[in-house]
Amino acid sequence: MADIENIPIKPGDPIQPGGKPGKKKELSMEMRLLLAFLLMGLVLFLTPYIYKAPPPPKKPVTPPIASQVAVEKKPAPAAASQAAPAEPVPGQIQSSAEQEFIIDTQFYRIRFTNHGAAVTSWVLKKYLDHAGKPLELVNEVALGKVPPPFSLSLKDQQAAGALNSGLYSAKPTEDGLGIEYEFSNGKNYARKSFRFSKNSYLSQITTEVKQNGVPTQHLIEWRGGFGDATVLNRVGEQHAVHYDLSQGKLIVKDAKAAKDGPVDFAGNYSFAGLDDRFFAFVLLPQDNTSTQVEVVKDDVPAAPGGKDEQRVGVLLGGDSLNRFAMFVGPKDVDLLRNVDPKLQQLIDWGWFGIIAKPIFLALHWLNDNWLHNYGWSIVVITVIINLVLLPLRFTSMKSQRKMQKLQPQIAAINAKYKGLSLRDPKKAQQNAEIMELYKKEGANPMSGCLPMFVQIPILYAFYKVLTVTIELRGAHWLWVTDLSQPEQLAIHILPIVMVITQFIQQQMTPNPGVDPSQAKMMKFMPLMFGFFFYSMSSGLVLYWLTSNLVGILQQWLVNRHMPMPPPPEVPRIAAKKKSRG
Repeated sequence: MADIENIPIKPGDPIQPGGKPGKKKELSMEMRLLLAFLLMGLVLFLTPYIYKAPPPPKKPVTPPIASQVAVEKKPAPAAASQAAPAEPVPGQIQSSAEQEFIIDTQFYRIRFTNHGAAVTSWVLKKYLDHAGKPLELVNEVALGKVPPPFSLSLKDQQAAGALNSGLYSAKPTEDGLGIEYEFSNGKNYARKSFRFSKNSYLSQITTEVKQNGVPTQHLIEWRGGFGDATVLNRVGEQHAVHYDLSQGKLIVKDAKAAKDGPVDFAGNYSFAGLDDRFFAFVLLPQDNTSTQVEVVKDDVPAAPGGKDEQRVGVLLGGDSLNRFAMFVGPKDVDLLRNVDPKLQQLIDWGWFGIIAKPIFLALHWLNDNWLHNYGWSIVVITVIINLVLLPLRFTSMKSQRKMQKLQPQIAAINAKYKGLSLRDPKKAQQNAEIMELYKKEGANPMSGCLPMFVQIPILYAFYKVLTVTIELRGAHWLWVTDLSQPEQLAIHILPIVMVITQFIQQQMTPNPGVDPSQAKMMKFMPLMFGFFFYSMSSGLVLYWLTSNLVGILQQWLVNRHMPMPPPPEVPRIAAKKKSRG
Protein backbone atom coordinates (compact mmCIF):
# COMPACT_ATOMS: atom_id res chain seq x y z
CA MET A 1 0.00 0.00 0.00
CA ALA A 2 1.21 3.54 -0.74
CA ASP A 3 2.53 5.82 1.98
CA ILE A 4 -0.54 6.94 3.89
CA GLU A 5 0.90 10.39 4.61
CA ASN A 6 2.07 11.45 1.17
CA ILE A 7 -0.25 10.16 -1.54
CA PRO A 8 0.52 12.33 -4.58
CA ILE A 9 -2.21 14.64 -5.81
CA LYS A 10 -2.14 16.13 -9.31
CA PRO A 11 -0.88 19.71 -9.11
CA GLY A 12 -3.31 22.41 -10.08
CA ASP A 13 -6.29 20.10 -9.66
CA PRO A 14 -9.12 22.47 -10.73
CA ILE A 15 -12.15 23.20 -8.63
CA GLN A 16 -14.94 21.15 -10.07
CA PRO A 17 -18.29 22.86 -10.64
CA GLY A 18 -21.60 21.09 -10.69
CA GLY A 19 -24.84 21.62 -12.49
CA LYS A 20 -28.20 22.60 -11.04
CA PRO A 21 -30.48 19.87 -9.82
CA GLY A 22 -33.47 19.17 -11.99
CA LYS A 23 -36.94 19.89 -10.73
CA LYS A 24 -38.72 17.21 -12.73
CA LYS A 25 -38.03 13.53 -12.80
CA GLU A 26 -36.65 12.71 -16.24
CA LEU A 27 -35.71 9.56 -18.09
CA SER A 28 -32.22 8.40 -17.22
CA MET A 29 -29.53 8.62 -19.88
CA GLU A 30 -29.43 4.83 -20.10
CA MET A 31 -33.15 4.74 -20.89
CA ARG A 32 -32.80 7.52 -23.48
CA LEU A 33 -30.04 5.60 -25.27
CA LEU A 34 -31.98 2.35 -25.11
CA LEU A 35 -35.17 3.94 -26.45
CA ALA A 36 -33.28 5.75 -29.21
CA PHE A 37 -31.67 2.61 -30.58
CA LEU A 38 -34.79 0.51 -30.01
CA LEU A 39 -36.84 2.91 -32.14
CA MET A 40 -34.07 3.04 -34.72
CA GLY A 41 -34.04 -0.75 -34.88
CA LEU A 42 -37.82 -0.86 -35.29
CA VAL A 43 -37.61 1.60 -38.19
CA LEU A 44 -34.82 -0.27 -39.93
CA PHE A 45 -36.09 -3.82 -39.49
CA LEU A 46 -39.88 -3.59 -39.43
CA THR A 47 -40.77 -0.95 -42.01
CA PRO A 48 -39.76 -3.13 -45.03
CA TYR A 49 -42.52 -5.54 -43.96
CA ILE A 50 -45.05 -2.74 -43.34
CA TYR A 51 -44.53 -0.74 -46.52
CA LYS A 52 -44.43 -2.24 -49.99
CA ALA A 53 -41.01 -2.17 -51.59
CA PRO A 54 -40.85 -0.45 -55.02
CA PRO A 55 -38.18 1.68 -56.73
CA PRO A 56 -17.26 27.09 -15.52
CA PRO A 57 -19.16 28.30 -12.99
CA LYS A 58 -17.17 30.50 -10.92
CA LYS A 59 -14.58 28.77 -8.73
CA PRO A 60 -15.19 28.93 -5.01
CA VAL A 61 -12.65 30.81 -2.99
CA THR A 62 -10.46 28.29 -1.18
CA PRO A 63 -9.83 29.37 2.39
CA PRO A 64 -6.20 29.47 3.51
CA ILE A 65 -4.75 26.26 4.91
CA ALA A 66 -4.85 26.32 8.63
CA SER A 67 -1.65 25.60 10.47
CA GLN A 68 -3.47 24.53 13.58
CA VAL A 69 -6.85 23.34 14.79
CA ALA A 70 -9.29 26.13 15.51
CA VAL A 71 -11.16 25.69 18.77
CA GLU A 72 -14.64 27.00 19.41
CA LYS A 73 -16.13 26.51 22.83
CA LYS A 74 -19.82 26.31 23.54
CA PRO A 75 -21.54 26.11 26.90
CA ALA A 76 -22.62 22.62 27.83
CA PRO A 77 -26.32 21.86 27.28
CA ALA A 78 -28.52 22.36 30.31
CA ALA A 79 -29.46 18.68 30.36
CA ALA A 80 -25.81 17.66 30.34
CA SER A 81 -25.02 20.09 33.17
CA GLN A 82 -27.83 18.75 35.30
CA ALA A 83 -26.75 15.16 34.61
CA ALA A 84 -23.11 15.80 35.60
CA PRO A 85 -22.22 14.33 38.97
CA ALA A 86 -21.38 16.67 41.80
CA GLU A 87 -18.03 14.98 42.33
CA PRO A 88 -15.75 13.32 39.75
CA VAL A 89 -16.07 9.57 39.40
CA PRO A 90 -12.81 7.63 39.91
CA GLY A 91 -11.15 7.03 36.52
CA GLN A 92 -13.36 9.64 34.87
CA ILE A 93 -11.98 11.40 31.75
CA GLN A 94 -14.19 14.01 30.14
CA SER A 95 -14.59 17.68 29.33
CA SER A 96 -16.75 20.11 31.23
CA ALA A 97 -18.17 21.80 28.13
CA GLU A 98 -19.00 21.01 24.51
CA GLN A 99 -16.30 22.08 22.05
CA GLU A 100 -15.97 22.20 18.28
CA PHE A 101 -12.69 21.69 16.47
CA ILE A 102 -12.03 22.62 12.84
CA ILE A 103 -9.33 20.81 10.90
CA ASP A 104 -8.39 22.67 7.75
CA THR A 105 -6.14 21.11 5.09
CA GLN A 106 -5.54 21.70 1.41
CA PHE A 107 -8.46 19.42 0.56
CA TYR A 108 -10.72 19.30 3.64
CA ARG A 109 -12.56 21.43 6.12
CA ILE A 110 -13.78 19.08 8.84
CA ARG A 111 -15.82 20.08 11.90
CA PHE A 112 -15.44 17.83 14.92
CA THR A 113 -17.40 17.92 18.14
CA ASN A 114 -16.23 16.48 21.44
CA HIS A 115 -19.86 15.50 22.08
CA GLY A 116 -19.35 11.85 21.20
CA ALA A 117 -16.03 12.65 19.46
CA ALA A 118 -17.79 12.69 16.09
CA VAL A 119 -17.81 14.63 12.81
CA THR A 120 -20.65 17.02 12.03
CA SER A 121 -19.35 18.36 8.70
CA TRP A 122 -16.86 17.17 6.08
CA VAL A 123 -16.39 19.56 3.14
CA LEU A 124 -14.28 18.79 0.07
CA LYS A 125 -12.77 22.16 -0.81
CA LYS A 126 -11.99 21.51 -4.46
CA TYR A 127 -15.46 20.38 -5.48
CA LEU A 128 -18.93 21.89 -5.67
CA ASP A 129 -22.23 20.09 -5.41
CA HIS A 130 -24.90 20.29 -8.11
CA ALA A 131 -26.33 23.38 -6.43
CA GLY A 132 -23.01 25.19 -6.84
CA LYS A 133 -22.11 25.12 -3.14
CA PRO A 134 -19.02 23.58 -1.48
CA LEU A 135 -19.50 19.83 -1.46
CA GLU A 136 -20.68 18.57 1.94
CA LEU A 137 -20.30 14.80 2.35
CA VAL A 138 -22.22 14.55 5.64
CA ASN A 139 -26.01 14.65 5.52
CA GLU A 140 -26.29 17.36 8.17
CA VAL A 141 -30.09 17.29 8.10
CA ALA A 142 -30.01 13.68 9.31
CA LEU A 143 -27.88 14.37 12.40
CA GLY A 144 -30.95 14.82 14.57
CA LYS A 145 -32.23 11.34 13.65
CA VAL A 146 -29.08 9.20 13.37
CA PRO A 147 -25.69 9.32 15.11
CA PRO A 148 -23.10 11.53 13.41
CA PRO A 149 -20.20 9.93 11.52
CA PHE A 150 -17.57 8.17 13.66
CA SER A 151 -19.97 7.41 16.46
CA LEU A 152 -19.48 3.96 18.01
CA SER A 153 -21.71 0.91 17.95
CA LEU A 154 -21.50 -1.77 20.68
CA LYS A 155 -23.60 -4.81 21.54
CA ASP A 156 -24.21 -3.13 24.89
CA GLN A 157 -26.58 -0.33 23.83
CA GLN A 158 -26.38 1.41 27.19
CA ALA A 159 -22.58 1.59 26.99
CA ALA A 160 -22.80 2.81 23.38
CA GLY A 161 -25.20 5.56 24.45
CA ALA A 162 -22.83 6.67 27.20
CA LEU A 163 -19.84 6.79 24.83
CA ASN A 164 -21.75 8.58 22.05
CA SER A 165 -23.23 11.23 24.34
CA GLY A 166 -20.19 11.88 26.51
CA LEU A 167 -18.09 15.05 26.34
CA TYR A 168 -14.66 13.78 25.35
CA SER A 169 -11.39 15.32 26.42
CA ALA A 170 -9.61 16.60 23.27
CA LYS A 171 -5.87 16.88 22.55
CA PRO A 172 -5.08 18.55 19.20
CA THR A 173 -1.66 17.87 17.72
CA GLU A 174 0.86 20.70 17.53
CA ASP A 175 0.77 20.87 13.73
CA GLY A 176 -3.03 21.20 13.74
CA LEU A 177 -3.46 18.12 11.53
CA GLY A 178 -4.67 15.67 14.12
CA ILE A 179 -6.72 15.28 17.25
CA GLU A 180 -7.09 12.63 19.94
CA TYR A 181 -10.26 12.16 21.95
CA GLU A 182 -10.55 10.29 25.22
CA PHE A 183 -13.51 9.58 27.47
CA SER A 184 -14.29 7.50 30.53
CA ASN A 185 -17.20 7.52 32.94
CA GLY A 186 -15.41 5.15 35.30
CA LYS A 187 -16.92 2.09 33.63
CA ASN A 188 -16.86 2.66 29.88
CA TYR A 189 -13.69 3.93 28.19
CA ALA A 190 -13.13 5.08 24.59
CA ARG A 191 -10.27 6.64 22.66
CA LYS A 192 -10.39 7.99 19.11
CA SER A 193 -7.41 9.30 17.21
CA PHE A 194 -7.56 11.13 13.86
CA ARG A 195 -4.46 12.08 11.87
CA PHE A 196 -4.52 14.05 8.60
CA SER A 197 -2.03 15.32 6.03
CA LYS A 198 -1.89 18.78 4.46
CA ASN A 199 -1.80 17.53 0.88
CA SER A 200 -3.42 14.09 0.87
CA TYR A 201 -6.88 12.58 0.80
CA LEU A 202 -5.57 9.74 2.93
CA SER A 203 -5.56 9.87 6.73
CA GLN A 204 -5.46 7.57 9.76
CA ILE A 205 -8.06 6.68 12.34
CA THR A 206 -7.73 4.57 15.50
CA THR A 207 -10.51 3.65 17.90
CA GLU A 208 -10.31 1.73 21.16
CA VAL A 209 -13.05 0.72 23.61
CA LYS A 210 -12.95 -0.94 27.04
CA GLN A 211 -15.64 -1.89 29.51
CA ASN A 212 -14.50 -2.25 33.10
CA GLY A 213 -10.97 -2.45 31.74
CA VAL A 214 -11.82 -5.30 29.35
CA PRO A 215 -11.16 -4.68 25.59
CA THR A 216 -14.53 -4.52 23.81
CA GLN A 217 -15.35 -5.10 20.16
CA HIS A 218 -17.07 -2.18 18.42
CA LEU A 219 -17.95 -0.67 15.06
CA ILE A 220 -17.40 2.80 13.57
CA GLU A 221 -20.54 4.39 12.09
CA TRP A 222 -21.27 6.61 9.10
CA ARG A 223 -25.05 6.80 8.71
CA GLY A 224 -27.72 8.91 7.07
CA GLY A 225 -26.15 8.86 3.61
CA PHE A 226 -22.93 10.02 2.02
CA GLY A 227 -21.88 12.27 -0.83
CA ASP A 228 -23.58 14.87 -2.99
CA ALA A 229 -27.12 15.24 -1.64
CA THR A 230 -28.12 17.67 -4.43
CA VAL A 231 -28.05 15.20 -7.35
CA LEU A 232 -31.35 14.00 -8.75
CA ASN A 233 -30.89 10.26 -8.11
CA ARG A 234 -28.96 10.47 -4.84
CA VAL A 235 -30.66 7.42 -3.28
CA GLY A 236 -29.77 5.20 -6.23
CA GLU A 237 -26.21 6.47 -6.48
CA GLN A 238 -25.18 5.90 -2.85
CA HIS A 239 -23.90 2.46 -1.86
CA ALA A 240 -22.19 0.52 0.87
CA VAL A 241 -19.11 -1.16 -0.61
CA HIS A 242 -16.39 -3.58 0.40
CA TYR A 243 -13.78 -5.50 -1.56
CA ASP A 244 -13.69 -9.18 -0.61
CA LEU A 245 -10.16 -10.53 -1.12
CA SER A 246 -11.28 -14.16 -0.89
CA GLN A 247 -13.79 -13.67 -3.74
CA GLY A 248 -11.67 -11.15 -5.58
CA LYS A 249 -14.57 -8.80 -6.27
CA LEU A 250 -16.34 -5.67 -5.08
CA ILE A 251 -19.56 -6.19 -3.10
CA VAL A 252 -22.07 -3.35 -3.53
CA LYS A 253 -25.26 -2.86 -1.49
CA ASP A 254 -27.78 -0.04 -1.52
CA ALA A 255 -30.30 1.06 1.11
CA LYS A 256 -32.96 -1.35 -0.18
CA ALA A 257 -30.72 -4.29 0.71
CA ALA A 258 -31.24 -3.42 4.40
CA LYS A 259 -34.97 -2.67 4.20
CA ASP A 260 -35.74 -5.68 6.42
CA GLY A 261 -32.90 -5.00 8.85
CA PRO A 262 -29.10 -4.66 8.93
CA VAL A 263 -27.09 -6.83 6.55
CA ASP A 264 -23.86 -8.19 8.06
CA PHE A 265 -20.61 -9.26 6.42
CA ALA A 266 -17.29 -10.33 7.86
CA GLY A 267 -14.06 -11.37 6.20
CA ASN A 268 -10.69 -10.40 4.85
CA TYR A 269 -11.45 -7.12 3.07
CA SER A 270 -9.12 -4.77 1.25
CA PHE A 271 -11.41 -1.83 2.02
CA ALA A 272 -14.97 -1.06 3.08
CA GLY A 273 -17.15 2.02 3.29
CA LEU A 274 -19.57 4.18 1.27
CA ASP A 275 -19.57 5.80 -2.14
CA ASP A 276 -21.69 7.69 -4.62
CA ARG A 277 -21.02 8.26 -8.32
CA PHE A 278 -17.96 10.47 -7.86
CA PHE A 279 -16.82 10.29 -4.21
CA ALA A 280 -15.94 7.65 -1.64
CA PHE A 281 -15.35 7.12 2.08
CA VAL A 282 -13.51 3.89 2.75
CA LEU A 283 -11.48 2.42 5.59
CA LEU A 284 -8.47 0.28 4.71
CA PRO A 285 -7.56 -2.19 7.50
CA GLN A 286 -4.06 -1.89 8.97
CA ASP A 287 -4.00 -4.52 11.69
CA ASN A 288 -7.40 -6.15 11.38
CA THR A 289 -7.16 -9.71 10.06
CA SER A 290 -10.94 -9.71 9.67
CA THR A 291 -13.25 -6.75 9.19
CA GLN A 292 -16.92 -6.63 10.05
CA VAL A 293 -19.28 -4.64 7.79
CA GLU A 294 -22.89 -3.87 8.70
CA VAL A 295 -25.13 -2.19 6.11
CA VAL A 296 -28.12 -0.24 7.45
CA LYS A 297 -31.00 1.80 6.04
CA ASP A 298 -31.95 5.15 7.53
CA ASP A 299 -35.14 7.03 6.68
CA VAL A 300 -33.94 10.62 6.81
CA PRO A 301 -34.58 13.85 4.89
CA ALA A 302 -32.07 15.29 2.40
CA ALA A 303 -32.99 18.94 3.03
CA PRO A 304 -34.56 20.90 5.90
CA GLY A 305 -38.30 20.27 5.89
CA GLY A 306 -37.92 17.58 3.23
CA LYS A 307 -39.55 14.17 3.20
CA ASP A 308 -37.78 11.12 4.56
CA GLU A 309 -36.00 8.96 2.00
CA GLN A 310 -34.01 5.76 2.25
CA ARG A 311 -30.30 6.48 2.72
CA VAL A 312 -27.63 3.87 3.13
CA GLY A 313 -25.31 3.73 6.13
CA VAL A 314 -22.43 1.53 7.17
CA LEU A 315 -20.79 0.31 10.38
CA LEU A 316 -17.18 -0.89 10.16
CA GLY A 317 -14.58 -2.47 12.39
CA GLY A 318 -15.20 -5.37 14.74
CA ASP A 319 -12.11 -5.35 16.97
CA SER A 320 -11.54 -3.77 20.36
CA LEU A 321 -8.67 -1.78 18.80
CA ASN A 322 -9.37 -0.72 15.21
CA ARG A 323 -6.63 0.86 13.10
CA PHE A 324 -7.50 2.00 9.61
CA ALA A 325 -6.09 4.10 6.82
CA MET A 326 -9.00 6.30 5.72
CA PHE A 327 -9.67 7.63 2.22
CA VAL A 328 -12.31 10.31 1.83
CA GLY A 329 -12.29 12.02 -1.54
CA PRO A 330 -12.90 11.91 -5.29
CA LYS A 331 -12.85 8.68 -7.27
CA ASP A 332 -9.93 9.91 -9.36
CA VAL A 333 -8.32 7.02 -11.28
CA ASP A 334 -4.72 8.04 -10.54
CA LEU A 335 -5.48 8.84 -6.92
CA LEU A 336 -7.27 5.55 -6.27
CA ARG A 337 -4.49 3.56 -7.91
CA ASN A 338 -1.84 5.25 -5.77
CA VAL A 339 -3.73 4.56 -2.54
CA ASP A 340 -4.59 0.94 -3.37
CA PRO A 341 -4.99 -0.48 -6.91
CA LYS A 342 -8.12 -2.36 -5.81
CA LEU A 343 -9.84 0.97 -5.09
CA GLN A 344 -10.17 1.42 -8.86
CA GLN A 345 -12.99 -1.13 -8.64
CA LEU A 346 -15.12 1.70 -7.20
CA ILE A 347 -15.44 3.18 -10.71
CA ASP A 348 -18.28 1.42 -12.52
CA TRP A 349 -17.31 1.26 -16.21
CA GLY A 350 -20.54 -0.50 -17.17
CA TRP A 351 -21.26 -3.34 -19.60
CA PHE A 352 -18.58 -2.27 -22.06
CA GLY A 353 -15.84 -1.52 -19.56
CA ILE A 354 -13.35 -3.19 -21.89
CA ILE A 355 -14.03 -0.26 -24.25
CA ALA A 356 -14.85 2.51 -21.77
CA LYS A 357 -11.68 2.31 -19.70
CA PRO A 358 -9.27 2.50 -22.69
CA ILE A 359 -11.28 5.43 -24.06
CA PHE A 360 -10.94 7.24 -20.74
CA LEU A 361 -7.22 6.50 -20.47
CA ALA A 362 -6.72 7.86 -24.00
CA LEU A 363 -8.74 11.01 -23.16
CA HIS A 364 -6.82 11.38 -19.91
CA TRP A 365 -3.45 11.10 -21.67
CA LEU A 366 -4.39 13.59 -24.40
CA ASN A 367 -5.68 16.05 -21.82
CA ASP A 368 -2.64 15.79 -19.55
CA ASN A 369 0.10 15.61 -22.16
CA TRP A 370 -1.09 17.41 -25.25
CA LEU A 371 -4.42 19.21 -25.54
CA HIS A 372 -5.11 20.16 -21.88
CA ASN A 373 -8.83 20.17 -22.61
CA TYR A 374 -11.19 17.21 -22.40
CA GLY A 375 -13.52 18.62 -25.07
CA TRP A 376 -10.83 18.70 -27.75
CA SER A 377 -9.61 15.32 -26.49
CA ILE A 378 -13.09 13.91 -27.21
CA VAL A 379 -12.93 15.37 -30.74
CA VAL A 380 -9.51 13.80 -31.43
CA ILE A 381 -10.46 10.39 -30.01
CA THR A 382 -13.69 10.42 -32.07
CA VAL A 383 -11.72 11.10 -35.26
CA ILE A 384 -9.33 8.25 -34.43
CA ILE A 385 -12.24 5.85 -33.77
CA ASN A 386 -13.82 6.75 -37.11
CA LEU A 387 -10.52 6.19 -38.91
CA VAL A 388 -10.26 2.75 -37.29
CA LEU A 389 -13.81 1.99 -38.50
CA LEU A 390 -13.06 3.32 -42.01
CA PRO A 391 -12.51 -0.13 -43.60
CA LEU A 392 -15.88 -1.24 -42.28
CA ARG A 393 -17.49 1.91 -43.65
CA PHE A 394 -15.98 1.36 -47.12
CA THR A 395 -17.12 -2.28 -47.09
CA SER A 396 -20.61 -1.04 -46.29
CA MET A 397 -20.48 1.49 -49.10
CA LYS A 398 -19.38 -1.15 -51.62
CA SER A 399 -22.30 -3.32 -50.56
CA GLN A 400 -24.60 -0.36 -51.08
CA ARG A 401 -23.32 -0.01 -54.64
CA LYS A 402 -24.19 -3.69 -55.24
CA MET A 403 -27.65 -2.97 -53.95
CA GLN A 404 -27.99 -0.13 -56.46
CA LYS A 405 -27.11 -2.44 -59.35
CA LEU A 406 -29.79 -4.89 -58.23
CA GLN A 407 -32.59 -2.34 -58.21
CA PRO A 408 -33.98 -3.23 -61.67
CA GLN A 409 -34.24 -6.91 -60.72
CA ILE A 410 -35.80 -6.06 -57.37
CA ALA A 411 -38.27 -3.79 -59.15
CA ALA A 412 -39.20 -6.64 -61.49
CA ILE A 413 -39.89 -8.94 -58.53
CA ASN A 414 -42.00 -6.25 -56.85
CA ALA A 415 -43.95 -5.69 -60.06
CA LYS A 416 -44.61 -9.42 -60.29
CA TYR A 417 -46.35 -9.34 -56.89
CA LYS A 418 -47.91 -5.91 -57.29
CA GLY A 419 -51.22 -5.31 -55.54
CA LEU A 420 -50.84 -8.00 -52.88
CA SER A 421 -51.96 -7.19 -49.36
CA LEU A 422 -49.55 -7.56 -46.47
CA ARG A 423 -51.47 -10.59 -45.21
CA ASP A 424 -51.36 -12.40 -48.54
CA PRO A 425 -49.33 -15.66 -48.28
CA LYS A 426 -47.60 -14.77 -51.56
CA LYS A 427 -45.91 -11.85 -49.75
CA ALA A 428 -43.64 -14.36 -48.04
CA GLN A 429 -42.78 -15.78 -51.48
CA GLN A 430 -41.95 -12.26 -52.70
CA ASN A 431 -39.58 -11.68 -49.77
CA ALA A 432 -38.00 -15.09 -50.32
CA GLU A 433 -37.24 -14.27 -53.97
CA ILE A 434 -35.66 -10.95 -53.00
CA MET A 435 -33.54 -12.58 -50.30
CA GLU A 436 -32.44 -15.27 -52.75
CA LEU A 437 -31.34 -12.52 -55.16
CA TYR A 438 -29.34 -10.84 -52.38
CA LYS A 439 -27.68 -14.14 -51.55
CA LYS A 440 -26.84 -14.90 -55.18
CA GLU A 441 -25.26 -11.49 -55.81
CA GLY A 442 -23.52 -11.27 -52.41
CA ALA A 443 -25.42 -8.14 -51.36
CA ASN A 444 -26.53 -7.29 -47.82
CA PRO A 445 -29.49 -4.91 -47.47
CA MET A 446 -28.52 -4.07 -43.89
CA SER A 447 -24.85 -3.36 -44.64
CA GLY A 448 -25.44 0.38 -44.62
CA CYS A 449 -26.52 0.19 -40.97
CA LEU A 450 -23.57 -1.92 -39.83
CA PRO A 451 -21.20 0.99 -39.02
CA MET A 452 -23.93 2.61 -36.91
CA PHE A 453 -24.61 -0.57 -34.94
CA VAL A 454 -20.89 -1.07 -34.34
CA GLN A 455 -20.81 2.38 -32.76
CA ILE A 456 -23.50 1.51 -30.18
CA PRO A 457 -21.01 -0.05 -27.69
CA ILE A 458 -18.64 2.88 -28.27
CA LEU A 459 -21.45 5.36 -27.67
CA TYR A 460 -22.39 3.63 -24.42
CA ALA A 461 -18.72 3.51 -23.40
CA PHE A 462 -18.45 7.28 -23.92
CA TYR A 463 -21.60 7.72 -21.88
CA LYS A 464 -20.08 5.78 -18.96
CA VAL A 465 -16.81 7.71 -19.17
CA LEU A 466 -18.70 10.98 -18.94
CA THR A 467 -20.91 9.87 -16.07
CA VAL A 468 -18.53 8.00 -13.73
CA THR A 469 -15.15 9.74 -14.01
CA ILE A 470 -14.49 12.66 -11.70
CA GLU A 471 -12.01 14.04 -14.24
CA LEU A 472 -14.86 14.81 -16.69
CA ARG A 473 -17.05 16.31 -13.96
CA GLY A 474 -16.83 20.05 -14.55
CA ALA A 475 -14.56 19.76 -17.62
CA HIS A 476 -15.24 22.69 -19.95
CA TRP A 477 -15.06 23.19 -23.73
CA LEU A 478 -15.73 26.48 -25.54
CA TRP A 479 -19.16 27.61 -24.24
CA VAL A 480 -19.84 24.29 -22.47
CA THR A 481 -19.17 24.59 -18.73
CA ASP A 482 -19.47 20.90 -17.85
CA LEU A 483 -19.05 18.13 -20.42
CA SER A 484 -20.62 15.60 -18.06
CA GLN A 485 -23.88 17.60 -17.94
CA PRO A 486 -26.31 19.00 -20.54
CA GLU A 487 -25.59 22.53 -21.74
CA GLN A 488 -26.61 25.24 -19.30
CA LEU A 489 -27.81 27.59 -22.07
CA ALA A 490 -31.53 28.19 -22.55
CA ILE A 491 -31.24 26.53 -25.97
CA HIS A 492 -28.81 23.62 -26.28
CA ILE A 493 -26.63 24.36 -29.30
CA LEU A 494 -24.73 21.08 -29.70
CA PRO A 495 -27.83 18.85 -30.13
CA ILE A 496 -29.25 21.22 -32.74
CA VAL A 497 -26.02 21.23 -34.75
CA MET A 498 -25.90 17.44 -34.37
CA VAL A 499 -29.37 17.10 -35.93
CA ILE A 500 -28.39 19.35 -38.87
CA THR A 501 -25.23 17.36 -39.60
CA GLN A 502 -27.14 14.09 -39.39
CA PHE A 503 -29.66 15.37 -41.95
CA ILE A 504 -26.80 16.35 -44.27
CA GLN A 505 -25.11 12.98 -43.90
CA GLN A 506 -28.42 11.21 -44.53
CA GLN A 507 -29.01 13.15 -47.76
CA MET A 508 -25.49 12.34 -48.99
CA THR A 509 -25.80 8.60 -48.29
CA PRO A 510 -27.52 6.50 -50.97
CA ASN A 511 -30.32 4.22 -49.79
CA PRO A 512 -30.92 1.72 -52.60
CA GLY A 513 -34.11 -0.25 -52.42
CA VAL A 514 -35.73 1.95 -49.79
CA ASP A 515 -39.46 2.46 -50.16
CA PRO A 516 -40.47 6.16 -50.44
CA SER A 517 -42.72 5.79 -47.40
CA GLN A 518 -39.86 4.22 -45.47
CA ALA A 519 -37.50 6.95 -46.71
CA LYS A 520 -39.85 9.59 -45.33
CA MET A 521 -39.85 7.85 -41.97
CA MET A 522 -36.04 7.64 -42.03
CA LYS A 523 -35.91 11.41 -42.43
CA PHE A 524 -37.30 11.70 -38.92
CA MET A 525 -34.38 9.68 -37.51
CA PRO A 526 -32.16 12.77 -36.91
CA LEU A 527 -35.04 14.49 -35.11
CA MET A 528 -35.52 11.42 -32.94
CA PHE A 529 -31.83 11.40 -32.08
CA GLY A 530 -31.99 15.12 -31.34
CA PHE A 531 -34.86 14.55 -28.92
CA PHE A 532 -33.03 11.85 -26.98
CA PHE A 533 -29.66 13.63 -27.02
CA TYR A 534 -31.04 17.06 -26.09
CA SER A 535 -30.80 16.47 -22.33
CA MET A 536 -27.77 14.19 -22.39
CA SER A 537 -24.25 15.13 -21.36
CA SER A 538 -22.60 17.65 -23.66
CA GLY A 539 -19.56 15.40 -24.11
CA LEU A 540 -21.74 12.60 -25.49
CA VAL A 541 -23.41 14.98 -27.97
CA LEU A 542 -19.96 16.29 -28.96
CA TYR A 543 -18.85 12.73 -29.71
CA TRP A 544 -21.87 12.02 -31.96
CA LEU A 545 -21.60 15.42 -33.67
CA THR A 546 -17.93 14.83 -34.44
CA SER A 547 -18.78 11.37 -35.81
CA ASN A 548 -21.36 13.00 -38.12
CA LEU A 549 -18.81 15.51 -39.41
CA VAL A 550 -16.25 12.77 -40.10
CA GLY A 551 -18.99 10.71 -41.80
CA ILE A 552 -19.93 13.67 -44.03
CA LEU A 553 -16.31 14.03 -45.14
CA GLN A 554 -15.94 10.32 -45.82
CA GLN A 555 -19.22 10.17 -47.75
CA TRP A 556 -18.20 13.16 -49.87
CA LEU A 557 -14.94 11.43 -50.80
CA VAL A 558 -16.77 8.22 -51.67
CA ASN A 559 -19.41 10.00 -53.75
CA ARG A 560 -16.65 11.82 -55.63
CA HIS A 561 -14.41 8.83 -56.33
CA MET A 562 -17.09 6.11 -56.45
CA PRO A 563 -20.04 7.73 -58.26
CA MET A 564 -23.37 5.94 -58.35
CA PRO A 565 -23.61 3.61 -61.39
CA PRO A 566 -26.27 4.44 -64.00
CA PRO A 567 -29.24 2.07 -64.04
CA PRO A 568 -28.82 -0.83 -66.51
CA GLU A 569 -30.66 -0.54 -69.84
CA VAL A 570 -31.34 -4.25 -70.20
CA PRO A 571 -34.68 -4.32 -68.36
CA ARG A 572 -36.02 -1.46 -70.47
CA ILE A 573 -35.02 -3.20 -73.71
CA ALA A 574 -36.66 -6.39 -72.57
CA ALA A 575 -39.82 -4.47 -71.76
CA LYS A 576 -39.93 -3.03 -75.31
CA LYS A 577 -39.57 -6.45 -76.92
CA LYS A 578 -42.38 -7.75 -74.79
CA SER A 579 -44.67 -4.92 -75.83
CA ARG A 580 -43.98 -5.55 -79.57
CA GLY A 581 -44.89 -9.14 -79.14
